[in-house]
Amino acid sequence: MAPRRLFSVTNQELREDIKAASIEVIGTTVFLLLALGSIQSAKLSVVATQGAGVAEFGPHSLDHNIYISASAGVSLLASAWMFYRITGGLFNPAVSLALRLIGQISTIRLVLYFIAQLTGAIIASAIIRGVTPEPFLIKTKLGENINLVQGLFIEVFCTAILILAILMLAAEKSKLTPMAPIGISMTLFACHMFAVSFTGASLNPARSFGPSVVGGFGREHWIYWVGPLAGSCLSVLFYLWLKHTKYWRINPGQTATDPSESPEDPVKRIESDVEKDRRDHNTKREAISNHQGALRGEDNV
Repeated sequence: MAPRRLFSVTNQELREDIKAASIEVIGTTVFLLLALGSIQSAKLSVVATQGAGVAEFGPHSLDHNIYISASAGVSLLASAWMFYRITGGLFNPAVSLALRLIGQISTIRLVLYFIAQLTGAIIASAIIRGVTPEPFLIKTKLGENINLVQGLFIEVFCTAILILAILMLAAEKSKLTPMAPIGISMTLFACHMFAVSFTGASLNPARSFGPSVVGGFGREHWIYWVGPLAGSCLSVLFYLWLKHTKYWRINPGQTATDPSESPEDPVKRIESDVEKDRRDHNTKREAISNHQGALRGEDNV
């Protein structure tokens, strides 16, 4: 997609933006319905075995955290592959902000995507609350012994890593771009493995906003806006620096598929190096011999 101007937009572009935002509502709903529904399922299993207090506040087992992390990654993989050719499959205001900052989408589409993603998050959360048993356990909250500053920076850093994966794998076009959902989903899985015990691993203002609208806002809700949006800006700064320094010159050929560009046979390379050294040695010996002969000739004269 070509870079878009700041505010200037034609009627055709506005219609396309509205159409994209409408589908983004559906895409975000699908993604968060799968991801948050899996979290609700895991939490209810804990309620049945350990009680509602442990389910809501922890501590949680490693298996529980792996299940939630894997659910988030697989949900994104499925949803992004369904929708990325239509809307880009963003599902996250922090991603939308990053794409606006690099000029990939217009300001109008940014605003419409923000509205669409928050709407999809509310719909998904309302569905989960309506079709699953109480208690409602998918709100993000800080873990035990994690203060607001710690939680904020965990959200900043993990979101920055996720956004960088999106920029490098999806926004930067290459032969591997169609496979971007795999790498991005694995990045989300890895970020969840780190952050889920500490902050709930939001990395997405919509993911925290939807459940809060349905289930009530907590005092720490603001970090799930400031953290991801700041992380998005941080990642964009690094991405722009990479572009400015022409990063593709550092290690060229990484998306090549021609076998002839692979490293040569190491045995042949060693033989070639030995032969080259032998020729260089013989050349030096001849040069020394010729020089000594010339010196003897001058002495005879």
